[in-house]
Amino acid sequence: MSLRQSVPSRRALLAAAALLPLAGRPAAAVTAPSRARRYYDRAAALAGDDPVLRALVKVLAPGLTMPEPKPLGPLRVFDDVAVLGTTFVQATALFTSGGIVLLDAMGSPDDAEKIIVPGLRAVGADPAQIKYVVVAHGHADHFGGARFLADRYGARVMMSRKDWDLIAAERPANAPERDLEIADGRKLTVGGTTIAFHHTPGHTPGTVSSIFPVRWKGRRHTAMFWGGTNPPVATADKRTTLASVLAFAATMRRAGVEVELTNHGGVDDGLTRIERLRAGTTGAANPFVIGRARTQRFMKVMEVMMRGRIAQDEETSAARARPAPACC
Repeated sequence: MSLRQSVPSRRALLAAAALLPLAGRPAAAVTAPSRARRYYDRAAALAGDDPVLRALVKVLAPGLTMPEPKPLGPLRVFDDVAVLGTTFVQATALFTSGGIVLLDAMGSPDDAEKIIVPGLRAVGADPAQIKYVVVAHGHADHFGGARFLADRYGARVMMSRKDWDLIAAERPANAPERDLEIADGRKLTVGGTTIAFHHTPGHTPGTVSSIFPVRWKGRRHTAMFWGGTNPPVATADKRTTLASVLAFAATMRRAGVEVELTNHGGVDDGLTRIERLRAGTTGAANPFVIGRARTQRFMKVMEVMMRGRIAQDEETSAARARPAPACC
């Protein structure tokens, strides 16, 4: 069924850029006020030697540097899911008996035409079967190719109302025409596949995360797709993100989520896992099937790191407000 229902500002683009695959010191080594550092140390302890969780700790720490994006070959990471894009940002294609649902559309019409379209063909899919483009949040690196796909293939474009409003206010180049709105908790069924959408604001006012079934070697698993990872600038928005993390973790628990996916493979060791699958070094296992306990730990690490970022904001603000000591 269907649901009826930017270039972004410089600040928004900088926020999106912060999701490039990261290089820098581990979070525990970041200079921070004492209360914030305790949160960072706790998150690092929770992550342990788990590469997925260690990557998340790293990306959520302040002050890291980002390398340039590189080409990423298209790959089916599940029987019915393919990842297309660059090392910076990816579009995720869900293949159903009723057509393709594309989660995000990269940054431009050129990306859609030269990466997404041939990438689908390379994994044995017909881009003309794209029925919906679901934009996880209203930053240009996620919606930039949506209008091209809508114009060429008649795909319907879906986004939350608040992020449609965000794009309307900023009036960026390559913005899609306003189409379907994603209400919190609504479901989209295409063929035999149902995707549940959940509002997880913070990264943007209308960020959306999803839960849906996937198959690996014929076996069904339940996946989540987190819509926006990089912490926002404002402390109030970080608190909104924290609330979203807590709520979505509970939703994941009820749904029995055991697969973790994102739209920036640099934040969760996803790029390494893709290459392991491509090289055939995982055997019968799929490295994106991390199990219910690890998906919950993933969200817990995110929660603790967000609490640290909030504490750092608060302590920095308090330090600035203190009067200077008397001199002489």
